[in-house]
Amino acid sequence: MTEVLDNIYLNWTEKELPQKERTKHVHGLHPYLGKFVPQIPEIFLKLYFKEGDTILDPFMGSGTTLIEANILNMNSIGIDISKFNCLMVKVKTDKYNIERLKHETSDALSKLEVFVNKLLRKEDKVIQKTIFDKKIDFSNIPLETENEYINTWYIERSIKELLAYKYIIENNDYEYKDVLKIILSRSARSARLIKHNELDWPKEPVREPYYCGKHKRTCYPTPEAFKFIKRYSRDTYKRIKEFSEIRKDKLIDILHTDSRTADIGKEIDGIFTSPPYCGLIDYHLQHEYAYHFLGLEMKKEKEIGPMEKGTSLRAQEEYKKGIIEVFRNCNNYLKEEGKVIIVVNDKENLYPEIIEKSGLIEENRVTREVNRRTGRRATEFTEDIIICRKA
Repeated sequence: MTEVLDNIYLNWTEKELPQKERTKHVHGLHPYLGKFVPQIPEIFLKLYFKEGDTILDPFMGSGTTLIEANILNMNSIGIDISKFNCLMVKVKTDKYNIERLKHETSDALSKLEVFVNKLLRKEDKVIQKTIFDKKIDFSNIPLETENEYINTWYIERSIKELLAYKYIIENNDYEYKDVLKIILSRSARSARLIKHNELDWPKEPVREPYYCGKHKRTCYPTPEAFKFIKRYSRDTYKRIKEFSEIRKDKLIDILHTDSRTADIGKEIDGIFTSPPYCGLIDYHLQHEYAYHFLGLEMKKEKEIGPMEKGTSLRAQEEYKKGIIEVFRNCNNYLKEEGKVIIVVNDKENLYPEIIEKSGLIEENRVTREVNRRTGRRATEFTEDIIICRKA
């Protein structure tokens, strides 16, 4: 296997692996920081596992492993402490009646369009019919909120449009409400009062024109949310439809719990995962807008290696302890000699100790050069794919 690994080419440039390939079908359903490209699990799942195997990702994140395992006709289990991540991956991987999905995304959008036209006093357009209703009573929609985060990061019109869409989701008998919630979240992300080059980590709300480092010109704060809801309604339907055409009828199990103590409930053939990087990302806060608009409970205190704790020696020890606890728990369900494949940027050299104390034996390690554009900076770093087996 070492010779095979030596001949695998993984150092893709932006030209060799463009964004449309990295975000194909449901992989691009919602922005997510810190996810690996789908081509990595695709290659290594093919190498080390077979159809019908059950693959666990104890740090599920955006669900890349589960999606690629399904395409390869494998069962998959994902665990994540983030409620939003679990919702997002459920939407990505569910089985759908595509016509009904189209019907519901279109209906919710049509209802919102009527509201927006009334909001803008375009009375000539108010008579436009939605798919099912000639008239809609919007008098009960809460158009204001006391939520400090929402009032800080959104213009008044955007708040009204997003709250109206939320009301439409909650007060209609839609089968695919969760899909609409993801559309709401993605739209809320884009409608924030932020600079174009601060989408990932905004510093402060922007309510006046500003010089944009991304576009090299004067840009303006976004004046509405409706255009994003309209755009993402169509894009979401398209992406889910594309994945439904290649989706296999295999187990996809999503567990919203702590991987250190999770009851997985069945034997697994292997693990493919990318643990959080120590001190790099706050995985709850990157989707803070979603938690506020969807009313989801945060469990950020249970994150392993959050950015707010930094990379001090104390933080590294706490990080190692958390990761070791996860792998030890997962080992209870891993078959004998089962493979564990870990994708990580181990610049602090923490993983030799983690692997040993987790009851694993490192068999191979592949290092790849990552040349990727993130935000406004071209980022270059190395990433290790560590292949282990149960001791």
